[in-house]
Amino acid sequence: MAKASRNRTLTLSDEERAAYKLQLLSENDLATGIDMTDSIINADLASALPFVPASFADLIIIDPPYNLTKDFNGTRFTSRSEHEYIDYVRGWLPDVVAKLKPTGSLYLCGDWKCTAALQQVLSEHLHIMNRITWQREKGRGATNNWKNGMEDIWFAVKDPKHYCFNVEDVKLRRRVMAPYRTENQPKDWEETPEGRFRMTYPSNFWDDISVPFWSMPENTEHPTQKPEKLFAKLILASSKEGDMVFDPFLGSGTSCVVAKKLNRHYCGIETNTEYCCWAEKRLNIAEADPSIQGYADGVFWERNTLNQQKQNHFKKKK
Repeated sequence: MAKASRNRTLTLSDEERAAYKLQLLSENDLATGIDMTDSIINADLASALPFVPASFADLIIIDPPYNLTKDFNGTRFTSRSEHEYIDYVRGWLPDVVAKLKPTGSLYLCGDWKCTAALQQVLSEHLHIMNRITWQREKGRGATNNWKNGMEDIWFAVKDPKHYCFNVEDVKLRRRVMAPYRTENQPKDWEETPEGRFRMTYPSNFWDDISVPFWSMPENTEHPTQKPEKLFAKLILASSKEGDMVFDPFLGSGTSCVVAKKLNRHYCGIETNTEYCCWAEKRLNIAEADPSIQGYADGVFWERNTLNQQKQNHFKKKK
């Protein structure tokens, strides 16, 4: 069935799929000692992880299967008891943590159902610094429960005295609702032709994220795809240009794509070949279009400010 004209969900032709498969690293490739920098590894995590060097990554982003029954393009993850889910996480998290540099940071994604289990296991191996909660406006809701509109991201480090955090790179540009003045001059805000704005330091509650949907060019058919803007905040805050970003549950490739757009090195592991090919196509698109929706001219913007972003960008180019 043909897509609607405004539907920008990523698709692959048979020719593209065949070409992108050739770019993927396999377990056999890893066994040769091949350099895995800026690569996608199409293999099972347990098989591939032993080939990843210790202290490999400056930043690790993990978006594992939540404790929900979900089909991932033919691979089914089944909901289980909390005790069983904790055992599942303990089966891979310690080995992933071993790939983090001594000054590295790790972010672990979850939802209300699995976040306590993730926190418990994560605290056994790293120092937890914070819990980010982000608002995800997607879905029609439920008839017999509250709609789940939030997800968590646990922020942890190896050494709480020595880690990267670039707070100036993740400020949010917000509209000023109460424009206070001092001696008739704006107080801690800026008046521009696009409106009144204030640069605010980031909190651990994010309400400026849009979940990918069909009219967004980053959208894929992955059932749990994370927004590029969401991961851009993590990468800008907790790494520097040229650092290595590692993702052991790559999915459709968002972490690697954003790392590339922000001039970081990347490596991801994903068992599903189709998802790997989607990621490779997104990386290819990023060569020509490094834009990240909601992040423009080095600034994060609130939702529904696209016109102001365009005006600001045009003004800076003049």
